[in-house]
Amino acid sequence: MRKRSVIIVIIGLFYFLGFSQTNRESLRLKLDSLFESEFDSFSPGGVILLKKGNEILYLRSFGLANLVTKEKVTENTSFNTGSISKTFVSNGILLLKERGKLSLEDNLSMYFKDFKNKEIANKIKIKHLLSHTSGLPDNRKVKEENAFYLTAKDKENFEPLKFADRLNFEPGERFEYSNPAFNGLALIIEKVTGEKWQKFIEDNIFALSNMKHSKITDGDYPQNGVAHGYELIDHVYVEKDYGEVPTFAASGNCGVWSSVIDLANYEKAIHDGVFLSKKLIKESRSVYQPLNWKDSINPRIGYSWFLIPKSKRLKTEIVYHTGSNGGYHSFYYHFPKKDILYVGLFNRQLSEKFWDNVYTALDELYEYNWFD
Repeated sequence: MRKRSVIIVIIGLFYFLGFSQTNRESLRLKLDSLFESEFDSFSPGGVILLKKGNEILYLRSFGLANLVTKEKVTENTSFNTGSISKTFVSNGILLLKERGKLSLEDNLSMYFKDFKNKEIANKIKIKHLLSHTSGLPDNRKVKEENAFYLTAKDKENFEPLKFADRLNFEPGERFEYSNPAFNGLALIIEKVTGEKWQKFIEDNIFALSNMKHSKITDGDYPQNGVAHGYELIDHVYVEKDYGEVPTFAASGNCGVWSSVIDLANYEKAIHDGVFLSKKLIKESRSVYQPLNWKDSINPRIGYSWFLIPKSKRLKTEIVYHTGSNGGYHSFYYHFPKKDILYVGLFNRQLSEKFWDNVYTALDELYEYNWFD
């Protein structure tokens, strides 16, 4: 009887593994049909990764990383991640909070003594910068001073905000996306640690998360192992990255370069509480709800991370961030209750149809029961 039971279990296991393999292969073919028509072998491309738990369900590279050298994109190619970079700055701030070096209730006057309007600096707290609810206007004159902003770093990008005469709204009243707010947060990391914020992130997040191919812009952009960014202009791909796109050097809001494999390692480190406690991770990925909120739209952001609640189509919550910087475009979707990560990094513009297919791919996951 015992022998028979063992045989039944073994047959069942082989059936399950066979079904899973067939299921996985069918999913891969469906996703290939959604994505591969967007790319060819002689143009800029990108990488898409889909992972559930520790298992990679889909990983596909497309096109070229460099049109001059003809270097192909691989799973280890680093792309500028655009605003996904903000999550690293946010986690850096939370690391310092956890170590007792600062409080999210600290106001800006504690770190920047030279605000023209002292009352503004006293009102705005670190938590407001993290959640894009500061009300601080973006006073940068990027179009008028284009040449200056081609190489302007974090300090130069945050500086004009110190001369604000008034706020767009009282801190915490509503959401308004702010790139220079994260340049300011990067500067706060430097003021607290006494070292460049890039090194702090590299030592305290990259190294602990096994992010071997990741870099952060510090002056000129990384030269090796990275994809160049391109825009299609008059049917010709033109390089559009550092030195060609204003505010590209403002690395606090868009300076992290990473590969899809490294971002998968980043998410695993977040999930496992490797560099930051799970308590703070949960706080950063929960909706920040100010007591004085006045917007008609409910808040959908934590500390840098955006949040989509469960709905009729989306049967589970999503934590996400997207990025766009020069010729680079990216997305990072995590489904925490299902432990699914969906990441895409690209060094070219993408069609509306492609972005529609990015979301259609989620329907395929439902069909193949990967959300169960």
